[in-house]
Amino acid sequence: MQKLAQSLGKMHKPKPQIREAEKKGQWNILRGDKVQVIGNHPERGKQGIVKVVLREKDRVIVEGVNLGSRQIKGDKDRGIPGRSIQMERSMHSSNVNLVDPVTGKPTRTRKKILETGEKVRVSIKSGAIIPRPDILTMRKRPVASGTTTSCTPEDDVWEITYDGFVAPTAP
Repeated sequence: MQKLAQSLGKMHKPKPQIREAEKKGQWNILRGDKVQVIGNHPERGKQGIVKVVLREKDRVIVEGVNLGSRQIKGDKDRGIPGRSIQMERSMHSSNVNLVDPVTGKPTRTRKKILETGEKVRVSIKSGAIIPRPDILTMRKRPVASGTTTSCTPEDDVWEITYDGFVAPTAP
């Protein structure tokens, strides 16, 4: 809560949904999960893959669901006209449930620890294990692996450059 208050400043009070999101400890919905919209939402019944999980706001963006138009500005000098495109908007995480891999219907989940010590999500309706999405094994942003001029050459890494160490003697 302190981190949130510091980012907003002295005079701003965080919105209730942001305060509730900060209290939330466990997340059942991950990026790459197949979910279905539930509850009293205009897109109720639609299924899609989670593109982004906004944990600080307690919201998710689902592929192909909750579309809204967005205006893109044109450039008269280059002859590019302005246009309107359809983009996914975020929705509250309570409006979506994971899809059961056996029945294909929305289900709540519980956590279970297998004999191997692995933590898994289990469907309440069918008892099937809901695996973690494969997309989570890949990073969103690739690690920069290029070498620069400031990097130490591999041959010089193991070279002893200081020989003034004196080992303490045992009494």
